[in-house]
Amino acid sequence: MRAKELMTTPMYTCGVHDSAAAAAQIMWDRDCGAVPVVDDDGRVAGVVTDRDICMAAYLRGLPLYSIPVESVMSGDVCTCRPDDDLSAIERRMSERQVRRLPVVDTDGVPVGMLSIGDLALGLQRAGDIPKKPVQELVGTVAAICQPRDDRQQMGMPS
Repeated sequence: MRAKELMTTPMYTCGVHDSAAAAAQIMWDRDCGAVPVVDDDGRVAGVVTDRDICMAAYLRGLPLYSIPVESVMSGDVCTCRPDDDLSAIERRMSERQVRRLPVVDTDGVPVGMLSIGDLALGLQRAGDIPKKPVQELVGTVAAICQPRDDRQQMGMPS
């Protein structure tokens, strides 16, 4: 299986100059927990999650419309390409401990979103699932769920 077979489309993004409120509105309207943030050229510049927004609002004590999405997004974006296979995607998710990946074209423009849930649904749809993909998916979920302490990297108190 390839990313293009499993990814969610259409793609919804917000811009680096938008507010956290704009990103939260997309999440609410589209029932998703992460939104790719694009630069002025439409390329992925970051990803903002519902958790990023909640924690920024809590820690800053500000309304979402006054928090720039650029200040809460993760700029270290892990992406995949439409033709990447399931094993490579799972490895990337596991190594980076991420639940979602923007799927980008050769110019870095987002064309879809791929979540750990999409991978599980893809395996389920495949029917007769070989043991190895299931074991890889379980390993990926386990790696993603390991605690990590990246709060200090984000300038937040531990």
